[in-house]
Amino acid sequence: MTIRIVPLSLALMAAFAAATPSFAASPAKPAGTAHALTAADAAALDAALKGDWRDPKNAARDMYRHPKETLSFFGVTPTQTVVEITPGGGWYSEVLAPYLKNGGQYVAAVVDPASASEKSRGYYQRGLDGLQKKFADAPAQFDKASVVKYNPTKPEFGAANSADVVLTFRNVHNWRSAGQAEGMFKGFFTALKPGGVLGVVEHRANQDVPADDKSGYISEAQVIALAEAAGFRLDAKSEVNANPKDTKDHPNGVWTLPPSNNHPEADRAKYQAIGESDRMTLRFVKPR
Repeated sequence: MTIRIVPLSLALMAAFAAATPSFAASPAKPAGTAHALTAADAAALDAALKGDWRDPKNAARDMYRHPKETLSFFGVTPTQTVVEITPGGGWYSEVLAPYLKNGGQYVAAVVDPASASEKSRGYYQRGLDGLQKKFADAPAQFDKASVVKYNPTKPEFGAANSADVVLTFRNVHNWRSAGQAEGMFKGFFTALKPGGVLGVVEHRANQDVPADDKSGYISEAQVIALAEAAGFRLDAKSEVNANPKDTKDHPNGVWTLPPSNNHPEADRAKYQAIGESDRMTLRFVKPR
């Protein structure tokens, strides 16, 4: 929409100002702008994204996960200490560890299998073993990466005030359904240096969902409330990982969509046309 600006007399402007609510006095909404990387940092990130050590299936998802834009928005630079919470199979590890190798530190924070229930212990052990194998198989990229194991009921992610950035991708809904979200966000706050950044990407619901919701989505307001309760300040939002095609009413929740594709084969074309989920991208700061 184009707004036409016309000159007003001083008297008319004063009258208009007196009769109009003062929007300028209201807090500005966080802007979704990326933190500008230096040319050298951008080149280092490009090199990590183009690395032949990346699993081709992972690289193929860049069109949905927008790693360059996402990491730029979070302001991740090669000299920082970055803790990634629950990295799964290492999708972002393949980018972050090489990017941080020569001047920073990549830390993969994984659930300690010993802290898990007997039923899920094997799952977490397989995840840990797989990540450690990925690191061992490509020492040129991962030899400086480290792994820290945490107990999700009393999470610690290294020394207090030691991390420049904490990142988590598509995990908050799991912690919330397990009753662990509040403790996790407090753990993030403790780990970060004053002024440090918490970057969150998560499947986005259109409205608040109950704690026992099984869709995999959660609302922005709910994530923001969790972060603010832990002491964080919302710094900015980005729509870089938004997907307006996602109707969020799928029979098997977010797992109906790629990459899980939990749907009948006859529906494959329908869900491939939607793509991966609509996701919020939020940047929080630990106050100084």
